[in-house]
Amino acid sequence: MTDKSLAIVAGAGPGLGRALLRRFEEGGMRAVGLVRNVPDDKAGLDIHCCDLSDVTASKRTISALIQEFGPPKIVVHNPSNLIISPFLELDLNAFEASWRSVVLTAAVLGQSVIPSMVQNGGGAFIVSGATASLRGGARFAALASPKFALRGLTQSLAREFQPAGIHVIHAILDGIIDTDRSRSKHGLDPAKMMRPADIADAYWHLAHQPASAWSHEVDLRPQSETF
Repeated sequence: MTDKSLAIVAGAGPGLGRALLRRFEEGGMRAVGLVRNVPDDKAGLDIHCCDLSDVTASKRTISALIQEFGPPKIVVHNPSNLIISPFLELDLNAFEASWRSVVLTAAVLGQSVIPSMVQNGGGAFIVSGATASLRGGARFAALASPKFALRGLTQSLAREFQPAGIHVIHAILDGIIDTDRSRSKHGLDPAKMMRPADIADAYWHLAHQPASAWSHEVDLRPQSETF
């Protein structure tokens, strides 16, 4: 077991996930990422293969991390599965897969980490939401439906586990995160996009709020974003 506190980032892909791992490491933590498929280039980060929709395998993987590094102090749920489609053309198998990727994974992660966090005196459990967490747009049924459910799940976790010292946070990311993929797809001016390192820094400060002034839901957006 290490002297460093454990931070777990589920959905540690390029962009925000890796930025979170780097920020937590800079803060002196043992940062571990979980992804469905481990990339060849992990950029020096500690990233493990873990499909959080596989309940048994996920709990086994996370239990081994806790056994090795101790209960986590920060856990971030950050998987994403963006499907944009007219509703009548929406593949219902893809619709179900989106729900599993967004909602089921949060439930599996919570059940895997919260008991040890409670026993260890608390910690922060941060969930990445989106604009679709608050309103459903045309052709976004496969995103808005699970994001609405994820928001409700997060509220329930906050009300159940806040008395036990678990700071549950729902962060609404209202904007496009700046990655190579999003630049290619959206063609936006990077100045109008969300910098992963800036979001990661905001998560760090949320996780370290004093208990007398906890935030549950916050929204983050670029200065140029209309809302």
